[in-house]
Amino acid sequence: MMAQCNSKGHCLKSGLWTRQGSFTPRESACTASQESHSKMKIVAALFLLCCCTFAGSRANRVYVHPFYLFAAENVSCETLQTQNKPLEMMAVAPLDMDVLTPDTRNVSQVDTQRQNITQRTAVLAELLNSLGLRMYQALSGKQQSGNVLLSPVNVYGTLVTFYLGASKKTASSYQLLLGLSRATDNEDCVSLVDGHKVLRTLQSINSLVDDGPKDEINTQVWAFTPPQTQLAADFVHGTQDFSDSSFIRSLDFNSQEAVQQVNDFVEKTSGGKVKNMFTQLNASSNLLFLSSFNFQGNWKTVFQAEKTTEQEFYVDETTTITIPLMTHTGPYHYLNDKVRRCTVVKLSLSKRSYMLLILPHEGSSLREIESKLRTNVMTSWNENLQEGLLELSLPKFSMSAVNNMRDLLTNMDTQVEERLLGDQAEFSQLSDTQPFTVAMALNKVTFEMSEEGTEAQATTHEAGIPLKLSINRPFFFSVVEGDSGAVLMLGKVTNPAL
Repeated sequence: MMAQCNSKGHCLKSGLWTRQGSFTPRESACTASQESHSKMKIVAALFLLCCCTFAGSRANRVYVHPFYLFAAENVSCETLQTQNKPLEMMAVAPLDMDVLTPDTRNVSQVDTQRQNITQRTAVLAELLNSLGLRMYQALSGKQQSGNVLLSPVNVYGTLVTFYLGASKKTASSYQLLLGLSRATDNEDCVSLVDGHKVLRTLQSINSLVDDGPKDEINTQVWAFTPPQTQLAADFVHGTQDFSDSSFIRSLDFNSQEAVQQVNDFVEKTSGGKVKNMFTQLNASSNLLFLSSFNFQGNWKTVFQAEKTTEQEFYVDETTTITIPLMTHTGPYHYLNDKVRRCTVVKLSLSKRSYMLLILPHEGSSLREIESKLRTNVMTSWNENLQEGLLELSLPKFSMSAVNNMRDLLTNMDTQVEERLLGDQAEFSQLSDTQPFTVAMALNKVTFEMSEEGTEAQATTHEAGIPLKLSINRPFFFSVVEGDSGAVLMLGKVTNPAL
C-alpha cells in the first residue's frame, strides 16, 4: 500500500478494509520525498472516489474483500516494470453498411463459475453504486439547471472494458477507482483481477431485471479503428461480456464521409435508437468507443388515463410550465426525511426493480439534497420507508443523455482522467499499435417508461384520507435492481418537457 504524506509530515501508510468494503486509513508519522508526495495525492484522490459503499441489509454477510471475489486463479503481485504476456490479436473487419449483424460471441469464455454469484453481484453493486454516485454528483454540479441522467452500471462496465487493455501501471489506477485493488499490494506491483468475471457479473445484474415482467435492459457497444488495426482478443471479448451485442469495425477516419458512415452504421445497428453521436473524427485517432444502455420499464400499477390532468410544474422560483401529471391513489412506501428535508417514495416497476423518487420539501433545493447523497443514505431511505395511503401525482417523463467518459472523470478529478484515459494512460494491452490512445469514449443512456402497468389498479378500501403528494418541482430519482441493490439509473428532472 502506498503512503500519502501531508505538509505536517503525517501520512496514510496503511489501511483497513471494513466489512462493508470501505477503506479506513490509519495515520502514522513518516517522511516522504516530494515526488512520492505528488504520486500519493493522485492515489488518495482515487481512493476517496471509491471509499463509501452500501451497508445496511448486506452488513451481516461474511465479508470477503472484493479483490478475492474477482481475482484470477493463482494471482500474484506483478511488478509494474515486468513485460506483459504476448497478445493474442484479432483483425478488425471493415465497416460495411450491408453487414449489420453483431460480432460473433466468444462462447468459449462464458462464465461457468456460478459459485458466489449472489455475493459477487451484491459486492459489485456496492462498488458501482459508490462510484456512480460520485460521478453523478460531479456531473450534476456541472449541469445545475438541466436534466441529468447517468447509468452507474454502464459507466462501470465501460471502465472495466478499458481496464482489460491497460498496461499494469494504468490498470493499477483503474483498480483503485473501481474499488478492486488488493489491500496488500505496494506501490511497485499490482495484483490483477479478472476483468471478464467483473463484466459477466454486471451482465448477471442486468439479466435479473430482464427476468421481471416486461422491464428490459439492452446494452450495445461499438468500437471503430483505422484500417489494418488489430485489437487484443482480450479487449474484444470484453466488449462482448459487457454487452448484448457488439460491433467492432474499421474505416478511414480521413475520409470526408467517415462521420456520416459511423453515425449511419450506429443508427441502423441500434434500431434507430442511437443517432448522430459523432460530429467530427480526428485522422490520428486510434479508437472511438460508444456504449448504449437502454432501460425500458413499466409501472407495476397502472396509472389511470382518466386521472391524468394538465398541471403546473415549477421549473424554478420564477418559471412554470404546464405538463400532464399522472395520478394514482393507493398504498405506497414513503418517508418524510425531516433531516434532509425531502420526501422519498418507492415505486415498484417490476418483480425485481423499483424507483426511488426524492422530492425536496418546499423551500429546500435539489442541489442541497444531492450534495448529501451517499450509498448509505439511499440504503437508509429504502430500509425506513413506511406504508401509507398516497394520492401521488407524477409527470410523464422519458429521458436520454450522452455522457463523455473523459468529462465524467475530469469532473471528479483531472488527475484521475489523465491516468485513466488521458495523456498518462497506457493501453499496451489493447493493440499492437503503440502508442495506442482512446480518442473518444461516449455513453448513451436512455430511460423510457411505459404509461401502462403490469397490474390493474386495485380498488382502494383503506380508511382515512390519502396524503396528497404532487411531484410538481425538480426531483431526483434512482432505478434499482432489487436483488443485488445495484443502481441502474441516477437522474434529476428539472424540466419534464425537455
